[in-house]
Amino acid sequence: MNILKQLMLTFYKILTKVLPVNRNIILFESNVGRNFTGNPKAIYEEMVRLGLDLRYRCYVILEDMKIEIPGSAKKIKRNRFRYFYYFSVAGIWISDTRFPKYIIKREGTLYIQTWHGTPLKKLALDLDAVYMSGESSLEEYKRNFYNNVQTWDYLISQNRYSTEIFRKAFGFDKEILEIGYPRNDILFRKNNREEISRIKEMLGLRQDKRIILYAPTWRDDEYYANGLYKFNTGLNFPLLMKELKEDTIWIVKYHYLIHDYIDWSDYEGFVYAFDKSYDISYLYLISDMLVTDYSSVMFDYSILRRPMFFYCYDLCEYKDKLRGFYFDFINEAPGPVVETTQALIQSIKEYDYELYKEKYEAFIAKYNHADDGNASVKIIDLIKDAWNQNKQQK
Repeated sequence: MNILKQLMLTFYKILTKVLPVNRNIILFESNVGRNFTGNPKAIYEEMVRLGLDLRYRCYVILEDMKIEIPGSAKKIKRNRFRYFYYFSVAGIWISDTRFPKYIIKREGTLYIQTWHGTPLKKLALDLDAVYMSGESSLEEYKRNFYNNVQTWDYLISQNRYSTEIFRKAFGFDKEILEIGYPRNDILFRKNNREEISRIKEMLGLRQDKRIILYAPTWRDDEYYANGLYKFNTGLNFPLLMKELKEDTIWIVKYHYLIHDYIDWSDYEGFVYAFDKSYDISYLYLISDMLVTDYSSVMFDYSILRRPMFFYCYDLCEYKDKLRGFYFDFINEAPGPVVETTQALIQSIKEYDYELYKEKYEAFIAKYNHADDGNASVKIIDLIKDAWNQNKQQK
């Protein structure tokens, strides 16, 4: 740890002992500050829609200060003096990933952990091995995870299935809010022809072509450094382009942990790539089909009841070595599961919804029963109640 960092941490510890907690100050962070997307963004944007960003002092933690934020929120650079100052006084924290272990949770601070997906892959205390960058041992990883979880006051769950897993995998014994995900509210509000056309126009995409969204997860053991992962897919993009380009646009959405730069110039007019800063919810809306693997995007996209394909070139290795699954993925997947590019192309060309209708409806009933387009409002009501209760106590 460098001297400047040590000074900031010393400064931070002093502030937590002398400054009062202010529940009028709210900190938002998405994906360890690498973008502003997902559940925290959806909650904040609902606050803007209701004019509450003017009532509360909202701050968004970012690595890239060029990211634009709507409303009156201020941006805070991660791991700078202002970052530590606002952590010392903010009365409400909203995040979808863990904060660093040196962040101090003060009495009077309300921490709403929104998390970032319904789990297929084993999580946290349920892992049998850890290959992720930055982790020295499974025991240390589990200990750090458990200690971090104890700072959470509320945890959001998308469904009953997740609630049961989170209890055990996180060792979380406080209140779980089984209300669906705020980030999916937009899929109820803007799933109409006019909004979809507007988004396509904004992104410069043709209105007359089918759009297929490709959104894979990351591989725990394929990385450059701590938190910086590789984009390895196994897909044969020349073959995809040859077979599908005439009537299809292929959108690639990188996971927020992916750190590769990929030159897509050979696929101009066919492949459009979106990095970690772009909110995937808009890409769900404009896409006609989804291709993924083991990513939790499947649980969000299913709300739209559109075709899904599961390209799993490393299925056996991933399931048996890297993570392990919580349910029988092959039998529950509401679409074709394939291991080669040729099989994927054939499945896309020959797709028949009726063949997967029963599986799809069962999938929705299990994983989308709580999503209703109002999750953000429910969290805002919680924030208001906490603020009013704190005011009365004072």
